[in-house]
Amino acid sequence: MLVGIISDTHNEYFRTRVAMEKFAELGVEAVIHCGDLTSQGIIQELAVLPAYIVFGNCDPIEDVKYYAREYGVNCLGDGGTVELGGRLLAVTHSHSNAEVKRLLDLKPDYLFSGHSHIANEWTEGETRRINPGALHRANKYTVGVLNTETDDFQFIEIPR
Repeated sequence: MLVGIISDTHNEYFRTRVAMEKFAELGVEAVIHCGDLTSQGIIQELAVLPAYIVFGNCDPIEDVKYYAREYGVNCLGDGGTVELGGRLLAVTHSHSNAEVKRLLDLKPDYLFSGHSHIANEWTEGETRRINPGALHRANKYTVGVLNTETDDFQFIEIPR
């Protein structure tokens, strides 16, 4: 299963739409947003695929909850897990060290997070951690695509 990973969109509608179009071209089947959506329009863009989101430190929480329900997007609060493609995927924005620790203690296959606006991947214990980068205030605008069957991951650059 191909999973698109996106974070820190901060109202960047055009870049988010371009990312979602790229995900569609690649055959992505679900999208995970690691927080700092900051508006209804971003949630609406994500809703073209099965989508999972978490709150970032810049998100209006009640608005995000409302529009997630409105558009049928799965809201995992400050962080949570979902099983996709036979893998346990955890997601948080990562502005809370306590939430990161809580999720790592669950020993997921992957932990997706954002907040730093820096694309990166590393292993922590048995968990592969991925930060897809950002579509706002970043040197390069990036998202990620994970193949849960092969564990292949790639960063995708989104044009400025």
